[in-house]
Amino acid sequence: MSSDVPPVPSPGMGHSFPFRVMSDPAFNKGTAFSIQERDRFGLHGLLPPHIESLDEQVQRVYEAYQRKDDDLERHIYLRALQDTNEVLFYRLLLEHIEEMLPIVYTPVVGQACQLFSHIYRRPRGLFISYPMRDSIGALLRSRPYSDVDVIVVTDGERILGIGDQGAGGLGIPIGKLSLYTLIGGIRPERTLPIVLDVGTNNAERLKDPEYIGWRHERISGQAYFDFIDQFVKAVQQELPQVCLQWEDFATPHARPILERYASKLLTFNDDIQGTAAVALGAVMGAVGVTGKPLHEQQIVFLGAGSAAVGVADYLRAALVQDGLSEAEARQRFWMVDKDGLLHSDRHDLSPEQQVYAQDSAKLLNWPKTAQGAIGLADVIQQIEATILIGLSTVGGAFKEPIVREMASKVDRPVILPLSNPTSRSEACPEDLLRWTNGRALVATGSPYAPVVWDGRTIPIAQCNNVFIFPAVGLGVVASKATRVTDGMMLAAARALGEHSPALKDTAGSLLPPLSEVRSVARAIAEAVGMEAQRAGVAPVTTRPELIARIEASQWLPEYGPVAD
Repeated sequence: MSSDVPPVPSPGMGHSFPFRVMSDPAFNKGTAFSIQERDRFGLHGLLPPHIESLDEQVQRVYEAYQRKDDDLERHIYLRALQDTNEVLFYRLLLEHIEEMLPIVYTPVVGQACQLFSHIYRRPRGLFISYPMRDSIGALLRSRPYSDVDVIVVTDGERILGIGDQGAGGLGIPIGKLSLYTLIGGIRPERTLPIVLDVGTNNAERLKDPEYIGWRHERISGQAYFDFIDQFVKAVQQELPQVCLQWEDFATPHARPILERYASKLLTFNDDIQGTAAVALGAVMGAVGVTGKPLHEQQIVFLGAGSAAVGVADYLRAALVQDGLSEAEARQRFWMVDKDGLLHSDRHDLSPEQQVYAQDSAKLLNWPKTAQGAIGLADVIQQIEATILIGLSTVGGAFKEPIVREMASKVDRPVILPLSNPTSRSEACPEDLLRWTNGRALVATGSPYAPVVWDGRTIPIAQCNNVFIFPAVGLGVVASKATRVTDGMMLAAARALGEHSPALKDTAGSLLPPLSEVRSVARAIAEAVGMEAQRAGVAPVTTRPELIARIEASQWLPEYGPVAD
C-alpha cells in the first residue's frame, strides 16, 4: 500500500482552488497549514493568522465534542469532522479511543442508521441502487479516489439489532471503515463504503418523507442474487485487488454470498467470520487460564443461528488443528436452540446445524419435555460443560441455577453471553461472577463496566469484532494476499488469544484493552500474513520483511506535505 499523500485536485477557474484545497478531508489541515502552504495555495485571509499544531487542534475539537448534549449529537459532530479533516478526526479518536469508539461505531451508529436520512450532510461512499444495476461499473468509477484497498458493503437489511434500514445502512460501512483506519491503519482515502440499495421492507422508512433511499420493497429471490453478481463482477473489473467485506446481510443471504465468492476474490463476511474469530480469541485466552487444553473442553451453545454456527465452525476447526479428528471435534459441541438440543432425530435442522447434532442414541435416558425437547438446563445437568456461549438474543437466558450447576463441576467456567444489545445479553457479568464466587471467565457481546469482586476490579472483555477485522485488513494489504482463508482468520484468533491480559493476571480481561488494540493489530496482521503465505495466497517473504511491510502500511494520523 502506497504511503504517498493524495494529489491536490487540479486548480479550477478563478479563486476556487483554495477552497478545493481545504474542502478535501484527505489533506485539509485547517488552521495547521504552514505559512509556505498558505502562500502556495492562496489561503491567507481564508484562515485565521495563528498557525495551530495538531495537538492544539485536537484540544479545541475535543472541547467542542464535550459540549454536545447527547451521544447522537456527538456522533454527528465526529462525522462532520471526518468529512472536514481526516487527520484531525483520527488523531482525536486515537487519543480518546475508549470514549469515542462507542460513539463513532456501536452502539450509537445504530441510532445514526435509523436517522440517516435526517442527519445526512455530505456525500461519503457510494449508493448503488437496484434501478442502476446496469451501470454499476460507472458508479464505481465515480469514487473519490482511484486506489482502494478495502470496501465494506452492506444491503442494509440486518443492521445490528435493529433490522432493515435500507439506504440508511450506509452508516455501518462508514463507521466500520473508520475503524479500519483508526486501528488497522488503512489510509482513509483508500477505503470505500458502499450500500447496495435494493429497497427496504421497513414501512417506517418508506413512509418517511425525508427517506433518501430507493422507495421500493426489497428485491428478493433470483433478481437479488443476480444484482449481487453484477456488483461483484463490476468490482472485479474496476478494483480487482480490493478486499471486499460483506457487512450486515440477512442470514438467508449472508452465507450463500460468502460461499459463492470466497474462492473467487479477496473477500470475507465479518458477521460470520469476524464474530467467530474474536469469540475464538476470547476462548483461547480463557483456556490458557484454565490450564485445560482446548481439545478437552465441552462446549455448550444457546442459539443455533448463523452467528452461533459460525463461532462453532471456528472452534471446531481449532479443535482439529489441535489434533482431534473431525468426528471427535463434533462430539464436543452441544447446541441448543428454541426447540431444544440439536440431535440426529430432529428433522428441522439446516445442513450447517446438522453438523452439530448429537447422536440421539446417547440421549435416551435424558430428561425431555412433553414434546421431546432437551433444554439448556438439562444439558448442563447431564454433562460437564466447561464453556457456555450465548448467541440466542434471549435476555437473561443464563439463569442462576444453570450457572451454579455448571460452576459446581468445573473450577473456572468460561461463560460468554455474546448477544447484543445489552437487553438481549444472556446474563450480566456481575451476576455470573456472583453465582460462581468470582471464578467465571467472562466475555460479552455488549459493553459492560468492570465488576468489583472480593476487593478486585475485574474488567469485562467485550467480544467486539474491532479486534479482528482491521487487523485482517492490515494483514492482507501488507502481505498482498489474494484471498481471505479460514486459516487466516483462525491465525488471527489465536494471535488475539495470545494477547489476553488474563494470561498474566487471572483477574484480567480476556481481551486486550482498547488502548492497546492498534499495537495488537500489528501482531494479528503478522499472523494473518504468515498464514496467507503458508496457504499460497500471498507472495513469500521472510517474517522480518513482512513485519516491516506491516509497520510501513499502518498509517498514522499526522500532517505531511501537500503535493502539487
